[in-house]
Amino acid sequence: MSNDFRPKSDFLVTLQERGYIHQCSDLAGVDEKAKAGELVAYIGFDCTAPSLHIGSLVQIMMMRWLQKTGGKPVPLMGGGTTQVGDPSGKDESRKLLSLDQIGANKEGIKQVFAKFLTFGEGKTDAFMTDNAEWLGALKYIDFLREVGRHFSVNRMMAMDSVKMRLERDQELSFIEFNYMCLQAYDFVELNRRHGINLQMGGSDQWGNIITGMDLGRRMGRPQLYALTSPLLTTASGAKMGKTASGAIWLNADMLPVYDYWQYWRNTEDADVGRFLRLFTELPMDEIRRLENLGGAEINEAKKILANEATAMLHGREGAEAAADTARKTFEEGVLASSLPTIEVTQAEYAAGIGMLTAFVKAGLVPSTGEARRQIKGGGLRVNDVAVSDERALLAASDLTAEGVVKLSLGKKKHILLKPV
Repeated sequence: MSNDFRPKSDFLVTLQERGYIHQCSDLAGVDEKAKAGELVAYIGFDCTAPSLHIGSLVQIMMMRWLQKTGGKPVPLMGGGTTQVGDPSGKDESRKLLSLDQIGANKEGIKQVFAKFLTFGEGKTDAFMTDNAEWLGALKYIDFLREVGRHFSVNRMMAMDSVKMRLERDQELSFIEFNYMCLQAYDFVELNRRHGINLQMGGSDQWGNIITGMDLGRRMGRPQLYALTSPLLTTASGAKMGKTASGAIWLNADMLPVYDYWQYWRNTEDADVGRFLRLFTELPMDEIRRLENLGGAEINEAKKILANEATAMLHGREGAEAAADTARKTFEEGVLASSLPTIEVTQAEYAAGIGMLTAFVKAGLVPSTGEARRQIKGGGLRVNDVAVSDERALLAASDLTAEGVVKLSLGKKKHILLKPV
């Protein structure tokens, strides 16, 4: 974003000071629309999993700020485009899902948006739509004649999403090659149906979004706009949303609330200020105070980050329960019954569960090989005692008075194993 541009709308002022903006097709144009209360923006979410993960949270927060500052957000479900597969940022073709799988995933994803946006019939109320409504009804030859003729294969081949795949000698299927045509058409169709004039997304979507803007111009639509956010990595270079033990999902049935809280609590020191800006609604003065804390005090800022980010998704009560569990576990040494729990049958436990299997089953390590590596480094513990024998079995003597076994990876990740 240009350092010379001084926005007048609350929307762009907020996005600018909190670090949401990577590229914008026309800052002045978007600012004018936002200030007049005429900004209607969408972000597309393909239905490739039963939940979104925190890699999508920046875009969700952008829609939340749009609504809070007088604009209208529209989350678009990709019931149609998921059938094709987006090649952006992918080294290989994504497995094609059945319509039933896509439908089930869509229902899971929908749950998240009600936590962040207000839906209804009012001017700034959000509504959800699905591109299967129009993509499913397309007569493909008619589509190619009406829409496809506006696309240059030369320009499409120069797109990063296509070029990178070809440069790495990874196959790009013809069906994927159509994805940018369909996404561009979404923008035009949403403008035609609902007056949407802005598409937002991550920076890897820039090429697709401006292709939609260009298609709108060629097909005689009013001026359309593009706005992207930076793709986030942590200070150490790790991709947001991924950990050694898996994705940080936004649905509680995919990731326990406590684990979500712990993810934010374990933020690297250098990321605290940036994450407070992006993932909480704390006032900027308070964020500046917290990010300037030094030494051990930075841990208090991390707890505030964890509390605020978790409360936004899972409610204040859920955040406070997770914080209380962490306090009992780490500061008081108490076995907190509210730690994430996995269940096994009494018969399975009595037959003997190997250490390696137990830690994989708990999701603390992805494989038995990684469990062995962690044991050699002293990283795995049972009831706070380091595991030294990888061939050992969990025994009746390992059950605590509460009837559980506490499995730990390092000092911060804990799961209770409970025979039932």
